[in-house]
Amino acid sequence: MSFADFTPFRVDADGVEIFGQTGGDGPPLLLLHGHPQTHRIWDRCVERLAKHFTVVATDLRGYGRSGKPASDNTHAPYSKRTMAADQVAVMRHFGFERFFVCAHDRGARVAHRMALDHPDAVERMMLLDIAPTLAMYEATDRAFATAYFHWFFLIQPHPLPETLIGADPEAYVKGVMGNRHAGLAPFEPDALREYCDALCSPGAVHAMCEDYRASATIDLEHDRADLERGRKIGCPLRVLWGGEGVVARCFDPLREWQRVARDVSGRALPCGHYIPEEAPDALIAEIHDFFEADESGERMVKPEGRLSEHRA
Repeated sequence: MSFADFTPFRVDADGVEIFGQTGGDGPPLLLLHGHPQTHRIWDRCVERLAKHFTVVATDLRGYGRSGKPASDNTHAPYSKRTMAADQVAVMRHFGFERFFVCAHDRGARVAHRMALDHPDAVERMMLLDIAPTLAMYEATDRAFATAYFHWFFLIQPHPLPETLIGADPEAYVKGVMGNRHAGLAPFEPDALREYCDALCSPGAVHAMCEDYRASATIDLEHDRADLERGRKIGCPLRVLWGGEGVVARCFDPLREWQRVARDVSGRALPCGHYIPEEAPDALIAEIHDFFEADESGERMVKPEGRLSEHRA
């Protein structure tokens, strides 16, 4: 696996342990994964990225080997506001006050909130194969609801989805991931095995459902409040989406992000939803183009701390 030379870590983020791996040297780059996966989505990217960046790849709260705290009727423990604060705490643990973010799917929703709530922390941000959550819910039609059935299944009251998925978590993972453009072919067998094993761990299915319940309730409240106040993402934002994916068929991602961010660029890539695993070469080229250098070719951000100086 490409994380072989990385250092595992566990960081306490306000009482919730966040697991991840670090490696490389250069400007700090935080990598966030999507559903129903873990930091292993970056397997095909991290070895090359570590030659140019200090990479920090985490499991989101509720996923993988990170903590799965109890929730409540507000779903606030799994709001994107809370999950974004986790990731800022991780980066500050390593001494990084400002950093780059590249995030896919659910992780991209966390990053969206991070850029709004912690604007001084996010230098630049790249989001993969999503449109803003509020825009996607408000524009839902039959095509989107059919392809993204899990958005509406996982938000059903406890314990219905937990009971059904808990009966065979592996079938859920392979069914959801395998029903996309490229099937299961893009996923390394050991990474796919980790995704299945992670969802079999105690509390994982409930945590995943709470993530989605939060997205359909408290997260939308936060997004609507930002729109009412005229708050927009201020950092440079690059959005990429799979040209063969559902987002491209149902939405205009660039236009949707231009409604909520001030400085947006982006394009489709020749792949489906799982960009880091389907199109790693194209993604790495985009990362270097967007993050690594300004117009003069000089690095834009220097690391504000060295991983070797901090506890892993």
